[in-house]
Amino acid sequence: MKMVAMRDEGISIDSTKPSIARVYDYLLGGKDNYAVDRAIGDVFIRDLPGSVAIAFANRAALTRAVTEIVTTTGVRQFIDLGSGLPTADNVHQVAQRHAPESRVVYVDTDPQVLVHGRALLEENDRTRVVAADVREPEAVHHHPETRELIDFERPVAVMLSAILHHVNDEEDPARIVRYWRDQVPSGSHFFVSHFRSGDNDQTREAEKVLQQTFGRGRWRTDEEIEGLLDGLEILEPGIVPASLWRAEAPGNHWNSGSPRELTVWEHLITAGLARKP
Repeated sequence: MKMVAMRDEGISIDSTKPSIARVYDYLLGGKDNYAVDRAIGDVFIRDLPGSVAIAFANRAALTRAVTEIVTTTGVRQFIDLGSGLPTADNVHQVAQRHAPESRVVYVDTDPQVLVHGRALLEENDRTRVVAADVREPEAVHHHPETRELIDFERPVAVMLSAILHHVNDEEDPARIVRYWRDQVPSGSHFFVSHFRSGDNDQTREAEKVLQQTFGRGRWRTDEEIEGLLDGLEILEPGIVPASLWRAEAPGNHWNSGSPRELTVWEHLITAGLARKP
């Protein structure tokens, strides 16, 4: 087993096993990945042409969601669950561009994400990185770094970008959302993006690749995704394909009477924003 030691924190990265975060980084054109990650990414690029649109559509929707929250509400605190590797326009960069006082806690278990997080701490005192599993929300909630930065008496934005579909049914993803719903005050927002089942060959093949590689990766129906946000007010336009969610580009759904035709892959990643009443 090849291990890569990182910095002086005692963090080691196993470069022989693929990482969801690093495969995603590769698909987005990043450089923080290894051959084993690129091999999985190439399955999508080569055997499922067009599927990379999922990663780009999801990332763009996340950026729009942060912008929407920080420019239209008073929310200035973000918890990014399963944050993944940094790319351009991370949550803290987008939020602080509009409201410099915004605070962001990133949560992930991937060692390479944590290494990058240490670097973030050196340059931004309103950003923290918590090494915790999103399936154990209480550990995230009570982590010293979280408690230091987040005031749970004030509204919080809980970002669940492309993470709940990596929580299998038996792990009860709705429980994770319920926990945070119960911990944050009225006015808090929840952003969710999620693999959307198209009941087609593309869905089945993509799900097969992820399950065989990581043992997780669940495409869910619109009704199942909406069910994850039970008890929250789903804001307009509801749960829709991520490429259409609050999109502003010419020809897109939100400023044109004739929305452009989405690819089959763009239909397989959906996004929505909800508010705690």
